[in-house]
Amino acid sequence: MREIKLRAWDNVENKMLYLGEEEDIIFSFDGSSIIATDIREDDPNFQTLHHLVYMQYTGLKDSGGVDIYEGDVVKITSTYSGYEKATVKYEESLASFVFEKGEDQGYSRIDASFKGIKVIGNIHQKLEPLTEKQ
Repeated sequence: MREIKLRAWDNVENKMLYLGEEEDIIFSFDGSSIIATDIREDDPNFQTLHHLVYMQYTGLKDSGGVDIYEGDVVKITSTYSGYEKATVKYEESLASFVFEKGEDQGYSRIDASFKGIKVIGNIHQKLEPLTEKQ
């Protein structure tokens, strides 16, 4: 059975939240969307967090065993092109996760030409230019 996991970027506090791992935020599902409730305050009217950006786990791990999520920035080592940086996204037309290499360069699926994949950050972080040592 495929493992379903989600995380959420909190663009107010600039940090990643992992559903099921947070102590002061409760996540629930109302049938069509995820609801995050902040329970840190003593106020009985807890605050619903509408500003979170949710990302789904792809079901894949990188070469170091790190879970790969939608929105991750990865270093791909390929037989054909050496190494390059790509962003993990969900492509509706293919009903699958893909690596987007740049807006003008399109995307690709994982195939036998990829020797390795390493998570180097996510789309919400400022990243350094890609080097071969990363």
